[in-house]
Amino acid sequence: MLAILFGDISLILGFVVLLLPLLATELSRPRDSFWGAVLLLLGLVLITSDDRLRGAPMLAVVAGGLVIGRLGIEVAQSRWVQLGQEEKKRFGSLERWTTSFVQLRFVVENVAAAFGSLVKAFGPKSKPSSIGKKWVRPEEPTFEEPSTDSGLQLTNVSTNSLQDTGPILQTLSEKDSPPKDS
Repeated sequence: MLAILFGDISLILGFVVLLLPLLATELSRPRDSFWGAVLLLLGLVLITSDDRLRGAPMLAVVAGGLVIGRLGIEVAQSRWVQLGQEEKKRFGSLERWTTSFVQLRFVVENVAAAFGSLVKAFGPKSKPSSIGKKWVRPEEPTFEEPSTDSGLQLTNVSTNSLQDTGPILQTLSEKDSPPKDS
């Protein structure tokens, strides 16, 4: 349970760190995408390995999470202190955040378009559409009468009703059975 909680928190923080260059360029650094990916991987491992993390390993996960959290807070404070007064003032403005979210929407749309083109390129080929075309019923198959040389004699059988099959099967079995000696 605790591993899943730490895994969820790690996934959220990893996603935020990945989006940091898009949303808060003043606070981002060149290797943030790498550390965001590491946090995402840590979150996935914690969530999928929840059943194995009991006892001492779970204590190590909690201690590691506390150390990572402490270091993350120190890094965030250090980055905030490095900002100038003008950047801090701009950081709180509504215009800056709307611009950041517009840029984020643009990036997400481009990624979705690229993913869609990949799916089209490597996905299954679609069959031609039959919209607007009239469906034509195929012709029913015709059966030829067998020649009389084989010795079999077929009778006209209705395939729509299963009630006729009993007497037909009985008749066929009587014809195939050997003659009885009296």
